[in-house]
Amino acid sequence: MGEQSIRLGFAMLGGLLVPTLTVAATQQHLPVMTVTANKIEQHQEEVPASLSVVHGDDLRDAGAEDLQALARRTPNFVFQPFGQSGTNVPVVRGLTSSATAFSSSMLMLVDGVPTLTGQGFDHNLLAVERVEILRGPQSTLYGRNAEAGVLNLYTRQIGEEPHAQVDATLGNRDKRSLRFDLSQALVADTLYGGIAGEWLEQDGFIDNVYHGGDEDRRERHNGRAVLRWTPAAPTSATLRYSRQDYRDAGSQWGAAGASHREVRSGTTSWNHSSGRSLSLDVEHELDSGLRLRSITARNDFYDRVRQDTDFLPFDALHIERDHHLSTLSQELRLEGEWAESKWLAGFYADRDDHSLDFRQKQPMAMTRTQVGLGGNTAALFGQWTQALTSHWSLTLGARMERNEVSLSPRDSDNRSDQWQRFTPKLALQYAWNSDTQAYASYSEGFRAGGFNAFAASAGYPGYDPEQVDAYEFGIKGWTAERRLRYSAALYWMQISDMQVQQIVQPGMVYITNAAGARSTGLELEADYLLGPNWRLQASLGVNRTRFERFQDGSADYKGNHAPFAPDLTTYLGLRYDAAAGWFAQAGLSGVGRTYLDSANRYSRAGYALLDLSAGYNFDHFGVSAYVENATDKSYDAVGYLNGMARVYSEPREFGLRLSYQL
Repeated sequence: MGEQSIRLGFAMLGGLLVPTLTVAATQQHLPVMTVTANKIEQHQEEVPASLSVVHGDDLRDAGAEDLQALARRTPNFVFQPFGQSGTNVPVVRGLTSSATAFSSSMLMLVDGVPTLTGQGFDHNLLAVERVEILRGPQSTLYGRNAEAGVLNLYTRQIGEEPHAQVDATLGNRDKRSLRFDLSQALVADTLYGGIAGEWLEQDGFIDNVYHGGDEDRRERHNGRAVLRWTPAAPTSATLRYSRQDYRDAGSQWGAAGASHREVRSGTTSWNHSSGRSLSLDVEHELDSGLRLRSITARNDFYDRVRQDTDFLPFDALHIERDHHLSTLSQELRLEGEWAESKWLAGFYADRDDHSLDFRQKQPMAMTRTQVGLGGNTAALFGQWTQALTSHWSLTLGARMERNEVSLSPRDSDNRSDQWQRFTPKLALQYAWNSDTQAYASYSEGFRAGGFNAFAASAGYPGYDPEQVDAYEFGIKGWTAERRLRYSAALYWMQISDMQVQQIVQPGMVYITNAAGARSTGLELEADYLLGPNWRLQASLGVNRTRFERFQDGSADYKGNHAPFAPDLTTYLGLRYDAAAGWFAQAGLSGVGRTYLDSANRYSRAGYALLDLSAGYNFDHFGVSAYVENATDKSYDAVGYLNGMARVYSEPREFGLRLSYQL
């Protein structure tokens, strides 16, 4: 990590810390945040882990409409530069996965419904009430796909009070967007219904100089319906259905050597992917005070893509995907309190049933791979938090999980493998006072193994689980009469049996357990009320993830940066709200240099983005103007797909928003 990047990060954080010495105290203070990061209700400061909490109103005020905007506010959390709607591959503390592994290193939960792959790892943040982002291994409570962290999204709980929220946006490149969230009681004190939706269209920014027009037009339609039943005070049942439809043109890709945002493609590219989710969430509190919860869900994602990869007028190279990824899951847990302790115990099971159809056009032929990819998970887990003294507390957790993966190629024999894993967690916490908590923790994480579904010529080889051992030390709390909330965490992680893409012979690349790595870093966050009208937020993530061993044929990558793992992430946001109803805000985010391959030949340069907005709120209405990437910064990922492509960065966007809220 270069000295210039380090100075930039600490300078941005310093802009927050200096005012705490000069601003007079006021009676205004930040609200106490109740979270469920450990699957039980706690105050944010009581969680012995690196945790970011973002309120839905803050996201709406900032105009954040996707997970990329959310990640920019969070230390050591980014996404691979994929450039395709509906698929996001997360990178947390340097840990990530390959899109062809169909297994994510970070788990995403939307109202308890898991997304286990990069395909479908997407959300428009509509009707989101709160986001909780846990960093570091969380496999004890959350299982195989939480080796790097957990992204928990909670949508607004519908109730007796009617609710209406509508936003309309017009922007450059002919952007048109309508978002709404409506709910009301259907039967007083018993039955409630709600619907939310989004319609968005926008022209692209990549010119096709061969046949004219833009190559990357975007269109999405999202919807959600909720029905909540409360037959008695201690019982509630919530049925949720959501869907996402993408009707895009091509991905935001171009030739690696291109100097402008353009292609010369004669092959039509498109993305017609879609997602579906159906869940039943039942909660019941027993007379003894024990709380029982059951979440049953089915999550489907249809990855339907055709993409040119040579960007030439003649059709020499392109890829096509028609995948159906389906997961049925069930979680059942019981929680309670006993004397000076809190505990929970649970059971989790899921079943994957994926149908994969991949075609690749080559100069002289079209190859096709059709396979079925299945899997089963069964786990028992529990956690106990015990107060040792008035200042000390201890958290112990454990999970026993069994994973089975099977592959059913159309042109070969079936294959299967299974693993069992015991995953412990220990955290010791010390409360200096009611406003300051310090902790030290040890946790383990893992990501399940699998098969290389598209390596037919090599016999569809398998690979084992990836494992993480992590140590973390942190401090968090309040100061300045509860106008400043802060947190800091130091961590050290050892990654073994690391799943990496290895070139076993020319033209053959697949995932193996060929590497080991170490990740160390620092995370700082602060939220500060400067006065009655000013609020300032800042974060800094410093991460160093390097291979300790990786022999790829004759190449030795020991000491190299892990792919897609920047050494620095920063955010600084400032907002002013006037008593008269108008507001203005600015957000500056930065990411250090990111390497795209294990050899560190290709990279995306470090960059900083400036987002601005201002507006006026009156009665139930609001109007605002916004500019994203105000400096029109270009930060292309040059050399994606092992040097073949360039993932274009999005240019400046500006527009006008009109809103209504009841």
